[in-house]
Amino acid sequence: MTDRLMQFFAYSHLPLHLQETSKPFGDLAELIVNTLPTNPERTVALRKLLEAKDCAVRAKLYVEPTPAFEGGN
Repeated sequence: MTDRLMQFFAYSHLPLHLQETSKPFGDLAELIVNTLPTNPERTVALRKLLEAKDCAVRAKLYVEPTPAFEGGN
């Protein structure tokens, strides 16, 4: 059985360093789909997991902002 949300847990298209971050979320999503019955709560679980995965990938990409140049004109 599959779920339409699983498409968003794909990670093979990502660079390796982002695959490492994304893969565990995809694995857990598969476990959820394969072990829980289809119902609204499973969908919510997948949506929240997807949100967490997106945050984790963004955390991996995060760059600390540099202070704005304060020298003036």
